[in-house]
Amino acid sequence: MLLHVLHETAYDYVPMVRTAQHVAHLKPVDSAHQELLSHRLTIAPGPARAAEQPDVFGNVRSFFSLQFPHDFLRVQADSLVRTTACKEPSHDLPWEQVADRLRYHRGARYDPAAGFAFASPYVPRDGEFVEYAQASFAAGRPLLAAAHDLMRRIHEDFEYETTATDVNTPALEALALRKGVCQDLAHVMLGCLRSLGLPARYVSGYLLTEPAPGQPRLVGCDASHAWVAVYLPAADDAPGTWVELDPTNDRTAGEDYVTLAIGRDFSDVSPMRGVIHGGTHHSLRVAVTVTPSEPTSAAPAMPESAPAISSRSQP
Repeated sequence: MLLHVLHETAYDYVPMVRTAQHVAHLKPVDSAHQELLSHRLTIAPGPARAAEQPDVFGNVRSFFSLQFPHDFLRVQADSLVRTTACKEPSHDLPWEQVADRLRYHRGARYDPAAGFAFASPYVPRDGEFVEYAQASFAAGRPLLAAAHDLMRRIHEDFEYETTATDVNTPALEALALRKGVCQDLAHVMLGCLRSLGLPARYVSGYLLTEPAPGQPRLVGCDASHAWVAVYLPAADDAPGTWVELDPTNDRTAGEDYVTLAIGRDFSDVSPMRGVIHGGTHHSLRVAVTVTPSEPTSAAPAMPESAPAISSRSQP
């Protein structure tokens, strides 16, 4: 599937911001099931410096600084991505066996996925997660079957409520509330899996949403999304497989999903964050549009003075 993603972020500041440093995770990843065909990050007002570099998880981070007073910031990420559906592995190991294989054993081969079994800033390992997960993880149950059941239960037990939490809500609080948004549901599922010793990572990105029959697609009506990838080792010493599950929608991620970045939790892959001097009060507007596309698709133009960081795949 060929998808065009337009992610627009707008800040307005009162009083002016004197200087600012920002980092953004807005460039979709290249992977076995996703090809980034083009990407353009446009920033207004034009930054004094802008650069890209990979982070420890293989995502691309964009850094930019504004070393002058400004009362607004506009960032537009325009990406064209080709996605393909992922097939789940045909084998499915008992979940206890997976946890044991990823646990440290003297002389055993190290699997990098083991790093995703530990606690992270927003997602601790805790007995409350174990208690909630136990209904899905019976003794000897295959990992993927148990993970799918956990995903289904979170989808059914939690109310999707945009005002119940905020971006900094801890996963244990979301578990207690049984409410939240996609970020919270993903964090809860991560907490459950990791508290059982199972590697799982946070995936941020986008989901193609279709308008109701007969209704036009509205520009900016989509939103960033988040889901979970659980790790299943191979039956032999071959690389394992990350299976992506979406507790918000109770489904496996498919070709209508665009992966933006992966990390331990939201704190690793926030779309934009920064440090500003000044701007005591600010307003924020975010608009995301994901559409099936043709290679000639183009985004609305930003002001000519706004510089851009661009990349395009080779023919």
